[in-house]
Amino acid sequence: MAVLWGAGTSLGIPRAAYRFSVPSEEPWRTACPAGHRLDGIGNGWLGRASCTGGDTFGPSKPATTLVMTVVCAVLAAAVGARPELLVWLLLAPIALLLATIDFAVHRLPDVVVLPLTASALAGLGGAALLPGAGGSWRTALLGSLTLGACYFVLFLLNPRGFGFGDVKLAPALGAVLGWYGWGILLIGTFAGFLFGALYGVGLILARRAGRKTAIPFGPFLLAGAFVGILLGSHTV
Repeated sequence: MAVLWGAGTSLGIPRAAYRFSVPSEEPWRTACPAGHRLDGIGNGWLGRASCTGGDTFGPSKPATTLVMTVVCAVLAAAVGARPELLVWLLLAPIALLLATIDFAVHRLPDVVVLPLTASALAGLGGAALLPGAGGSWRTALLGSLTLGACYFVLFLLNPRGFGFGDVKLAPALGAVLGWYGWGILLIGTFAGFLFGALYGVGLILARRAGRKTAIPFGPFLLAGAFVGILLGSHTV
C-alpha cells in the first residue's frame, strides 16, 4: 500500500512544482510553457503535468515517481505498523514538492510550508492517541518550537547564508524529529547541515559554485529529517 501511495501521489507533484517554481516577486504560473491556461483542481495546482495542447512541464515524472515510491517503501519497512507511519506517508509528497521547488528557484513557499507544519503537528497529535505509537507528541511540540527558535537565531546572525524560508520550515522539521526524542532531533538536524555542506563542497570542487554561492538548503534539511525518522523508528 505504501508503494501504491508513493506512486499515486507522485503524479501530482510535477504540476504543483511547476506552478510554484517562480521567484518570490512573481505570481504563481497560470499557463503552461506553450501558453495554454492551466485548469484543474485547486485553481490548477493539482492534476496532470500536461495541457490540452499536449505540452508537458515540471520535473521529470519518472524521477518523481521513483523517488516517492522508494521513500514510501523505506518508511513503511522502517516504521512498520505504528500509527505514525500514516503521518510520514502524508508528509512525504509535501516534502518532495518543497525540495523540488527549492532546488529550482531557492524558495520554500508558505502555501506549501505551512500545511506541512500543520499536518505534522495535527497528525502526530492524532497518532499519539492511538495504541502502539512510537513517539511523544509533547517532545514533537517542544521540538517544533525549539528548532524554530534556533533557526530564527541563525537567520538573524547570518541572513545571507540562512534563508527565512528555512526558518519557516524548522517547526515542521522539529515536530517530525522531536517525535522520537531530543537525541533524534539533534541527529536529524546535524544530518541536514552535513548533507548541505557536502553538496556545497561538491559544487566547489566541480567548479560550479564559489564559497559565497547560495545553495538550496531546504532539500538537505528535509533529507536530514528523513534520516532521523529512520533512526528514530529503530530506537523505540
